[in-house]
Amino acid sequence: MKKVQWFWISVLGSVILRFILFYSSKNLNLSSRPEIATPLTSLRRLAEGYWLKQSSMSPYSGSMYHGSPLLLTLLGPLTVTRIEGQPDHLLCGFVFVIADVICAMLIRATGETLQAAYSSRLKLLGLHHLSQNSASSMFPEVLPSGDLAALVYLWNPFTIVACIGLSTSAIENLMVVLSLYGACKRLAPLAAFGWVMATHLSLYPAILLIPVILLFGYGLDAPPRKLFLQRKKFEVDNSSSSDNNRLEEGVRNQLSMLNVFSWKSVSHFLFWTLLWSSYVLVLCSIYLRQHGGLQELFKRTYGFILTIPDLSPNIGVFWYFFAEVFDFFRNFFLIVFHGNILLMMVPLALRLNHRPCFLAFVYIVISSMLKSYPSVGDSALYLGLLGLFAYELRDMQFSFFLISGYVGASLLSPVMHNLWIWRGTGNANFYFGTAITYACFQIILVVESVSAMLNHDRMLKKLSTAKLVKT
Repeated sequence: MKKVQWFWISVLGSVILRFILFYSSKNLNLSSRPEIATPLTSLRRLAEGYWLKQSSMSPYSGSMYHGSPLLLTLLGPLTVTRIEGQPDHLLCGFVFVIADVICAMLIRATGETLQAAYSSRLKLLGLHHLSQNSASSMFPEVLPSGDLAALVYLWNPFTIVACIGLSTSAIENLMVVLSLYGACKRLAPLAAFGWVMATHLSLYPAILLIPVILLFGYGLDAPPRKLFLQRKKFEVDNSSSSDNNRLEEGVRNQLSMLNVFSWKSVSHFLFWTLLWSSYVLVLCSIYLRQHGGLQELFKRTYGFILTIPDLSPNIGVFWYFFAEVFDFFRNFFLIVFHGNILLMMVPLALRLNHRPCFLAFVYIVISSMLKSYPSVGDSALYLGLLGLFAYELRDMQFSFFLISGYVGASLLSPVMHNLWIWRGTGNANFYFGTAITYACFQIILVVESVSAMLNHDRMLKKLSTAKLVKT
């Protein structure tokens, strides 16, 4: 009971902190920071697009707005609504606070589902002592991993500054988590809606189709499937005929079901994906019917993301490279940079197909690192999801080094930007150096987390094999 009370007090504290910062951070001007607001997530650009639409012009006129027309419908009216004596865009900030809280609750519910399923599957392998430990985080006397992940997301400085800086990344993160939550609960309409909306808003979540399909096909994260086959074979070989009958009704059926791919669930999800995609495209075509329709939408949103025409500085690595590269090689390197994400998808999916939620986490880190217009809101999402695997990754190396690196890059980035843009005592290399450092720490996070998870699987294999030998 005390843990539950402490959790909800922490949630309430994070909400109060956000509203305090809304009223006290006016001079910080966070909504103009390149680490927070990108051409795709800036509320100022969205307000400009809404003003153009209200003036009977295309919201994509000029080069200001490149987001979804559905966001214009949701947030546009709030950008022109003012409350006397209150900060500008307070209503939009209220929406982002709600989005953060809902996202955290979905992360918590996903963590609880993962814990319950993982514990039951460890028991099937006879690893009862591990199943008890996995039911809690790496700090079992404090919080379960689901609660830990939710609080990490809410209290993460990246999440807070993205919310106070009025970045629409909060809504994008909510759609991604909604998709994963729906897949974990096997709610095909909900998972399909989350995936379609996340892809529509940002394009890069499209790669999450693979882990979502694996969640519907094989189920939640579990130890390697060959361990269950090994356990099933051992039970069959070492049981009497009377025991076999009982085994077929219980454990044997459970062991068999873990290795069967459910095409019915996947087809149900794909049907709803097609349905929601059609619905979103119809709404967008109606909204833009006088301004170029879907062709204009694809050109100004997805085309903008893939061709990277806006080379304003951000915490990514694309802007500097394409500002220096010759135009003759531009298309080639666009293919190379975007292809890096696609090249890593298949090997990771083959190796981590038994852990689709962790695979989704890895995909999110990679896309956050290699997307054309990244922001700290992207990092806030995967750092929150990292808490879901606190037990499996408790032996991850270089944890202190990673935390120090993230803190250092976060503090140096605004300093180097100020030296370059405002004081004129630096140059673009100063700011790009922090972006490269930030990308390197994300690479280390991917490598070390995947390595720790594979080591955890090897440990389970050794313990399971030793258990079978003893019996």
